[in-house]
Amino acid sequence: MKNMIFVIGMALILSCCQKDNKEILVSKNENKTEIIAEQTPRIEIDYSKYYAEAKGYVRQNNLNTDKFILIDLGLHSGYKRFFVYDFKENTISKSYMVSHGCGDSPWGGTYSKDKPKISNEFDSHCSSLGKYVILDRGVSQWGIKVNYVLQGKEKSNSNARKRAIVLHSWEAVPKDEVYPYGTPEGWGCPAVSNESMKEIDELLKTNKNVLMWIIKS
Repeated sequence: MKNMIFVIGMALILSCCQKDNKEILVSKNENKTEIIAEQTPRIEIDYSKYYAEAKGYVRQNNLNTDKFILIDLGLHSGYKRFFVYDFKENTISKSYMVSHGCGDSPWGGTYSKDKPKISNEFDSHCSSLGKYVILDRGVSQWGIKVNYVLQGKEKSNSNARKRAIVLHSWEAVPKDEVYPYGTPEGWGCPAVSNESMKEIDELLKTNKNVLMWIIKS
C-alpha cells in the first residue's frame, strides 16, 4: 500500500513539473538551475526568383541596376530580414534588422513578431507588400534624423506616400538579431537601427532610384 501511494505521489509531482516541450531545464550547478528557450532552427529561404524578377524590373523601369533592397516580412522579426542585394556580384552584401507595422496592436510592442498584418489602408498601422522606389532624402523626427521617401509602385502599396510611409531609423530597433524576441513595431514604416541607417544612408546617397521590394515569404 505504501508503495502504491509513493508511485501515485511521484506521478502527480512529475505531472505538475512538466514544461512546454519548447523549453529545456538546464542545470548550472548543484544550487542553481535556469530555463532557456529552445532555439528553433532558422529556415534558409531561396530568394533567387525574386532576384531574377528584380533584375528585369529595374532594367525595364530605368531604376538602379547596381543594388536593390529585399525585405521579407515572412521571417520572424527577431531575425535580420532587410537584405541589400548586389546585382553585379549576385549576392547579398548587407543584412539588417527591420520593423513592421503594429496593426491594431499597441505601438512599440512585439505582438505580431511572427505574423505581421498587411494592409494598404489609411490608419491601418500596417506594413504594405510590393515594390517601391526609394526617392528623396529628407529630415526625420526619428533616429539619426534622416528618412527616404518611398513611392509604392503596385496596387498593394499605392497609398505609401499619402500614408507617409518612409524608410527611417528608430532607437528601439536592435542592431543584432534578438530571436526569439521580436523587433518593436511602428505604424507601417520599415525602420532600422541607428547604426544600420548610417550605412544605408551612405549607400543611398550614391545609389539613386533604388528598388525596395517588401515580400512575405
